[in-house]
Amino acid sequence: MDMISMSLLLLLGLLVLLGAGLWVAFALTATGLVALQFFSNIPVGTSLATSFYSASVSWELAALPMFIWMGEVLFRSRLSQEMFTGIAPWVGRVPGRLLHTNIIGCGIFAAISGSSAATAATIGKMSVPELTERGYDRKQILGTLAGSATLGLLIPPSIILIVYGVATEQSIARLFVAGILPGMLLMALFVGYVAIWSKINPDGVPSEAEEALPLAEKIRRSKPLIPVVLLIVGVIGSIYGGIASPTESAAVGVALAHLLSWYGGSLNRETFSQALMGTVKTSTMIAFILVGAHFLTVSMAFTGIPRELAEWISTLSLTPGMLLFALTIFFVLLGCFLDGISVVVLTTSIILPMVEAAGIDPLWFGIYLVIVVEMSQITPPVGFNLFVIQGLTGENILKVALAALPYFLLLLTGVILITVFPQIATFLPHQMGS
Repeated sequence: MDMISMSLLLLLGLLVLLGAGLWVAFALTATGLVALQFFSNIPVGTSLATSFYSASVSWELAALPMFIWMGEVLFRSRLSQEMFTGIAPWVGRVPGRLLHTNIIGCGIFAAISGSSAATAATIGKMSVPELTERGYDRKQILGTLAGSATLGLLIPPSIILIVYGVATEQSIARLFVAGILPGMLLMALFVGYVAIWSKINPDGVPSEAEEALPLAEKIRRSKPLIPVVLLIVGVIGSIYGGIASPTESAAVGVALAHLLSWYGGSLNRETFSQALMGTVKTSTMIAFILVGAHFLTVSMAFTGIPRELAEWISTLSLTPGMLLFALTIFFVLLGCFLDGISVVVLTTSIILPMVEAAGIDPLWFGIYLVIVVEMSQITPPVGFNLFVIQGLTGENILKVALAALPYFLLLLTGVILITVFPQIATFLPHQMGS
């Protein structure tokens, strides 16, 4: 059987298993077992045991539950209630006014939770009722929330970047740092769009009389957010400065998150237990998927499919730009049916050899991949952010998707910008050295 037939057969089998509702980890493992059993001479049992063990003892993977725990603790603190009050004084006189609280709030919470869905849920609970009551355009409220919540996948500490780093053996610290400037770029694009939209559609923004607050008063009103911002800066700054590894900084972040929660009066036996159980459930789910993905990667390597597929792609004489264009369409379509983490772990073993053969930096490709996966989070029928916002607001999912469409196009603009100017993603990691 030739390489293309083998690839299609395994892909079809994987899709059938996923379509049947089998857990992603089981589907990945089963596909790997079939690949080894029928398309290689490698002992299946030995390979399965060795692969599962090696994937489970990765030290880099220890950062995953730590960052999830930090997000779970702060998610249950008073941050969500205080965020609107803390951000509002800074945007009251900017075109678009309080619509920017969705964007900035999502940016801040993205740096805490690392999860797109958690960001949408937390900020949405606070901002949607408040902005609706004040008379802001409903479509723009939903759009800013849907689009900005995707930042949870990119702005470090990002769970999906940890997954990509473990799956591709890239430095998680360098990936985190690489996500900073693209994350800021996307926030700037969102803020700019809202400002322009508000000038064109003044009826969508209520004309509230805003007092001109002095700087000291703005800082005073934002006081509840300052410790959280310092926590984020400390965690990312310690990684960028080489003071701590991602795992070490995550452990410090967890301790400080508990301290902040205690100081704010929201830490008790119930919230501690809920945060701990939430962390265990999320971490084990992701780790289980990673173990299955690692076994599939090993199995695919033994079959020789990735190498032959990369060689076949090279015979097509695709330019890096043409390859990225094809991959963008592929990832967006795949993201319509799978969550972001599944997209990453399902594709890296196949795609990375092609990417490296085309001379594309795997570090840069990780940032590109995350932004494209962000696009899929607001693409029907299975855009996870759309479901979260639909559950929050009761709106029709197509209405939410239409509201998010401009932000999908802005994310696409971000992909184009980092492709034309790759230094946006690679500049800071290069300053860290190797």
